[in-house]
Amino acid sequence: MAKNLFENAKDAVNRFTQNRDGARTNEEDMQAAKQAIQSAYSQCSQEEKQQLQQLEQQLERHHQNLR
Repeated sequence: MAKNLFENAKDAVNRFTQNRDGARTNEEDMQAAKQAIQSAYSQCSQEEKQQLQQLEQQLERHHQNLR
């Protein structure tokens, strides 16, 4: 069975935040992670929604640190 949207969102955020070469991390990568998170909200449990909120915060923190 294919991964669910929640797992896809986690993977997208991890790819963005684990990229060690900040110069190669771009706005498209961040937008892809944000879209994956938003898609996951529609089909997840309350517990997963809390985790998605944490992923959004992690994504924003990482993005701010790159600036």
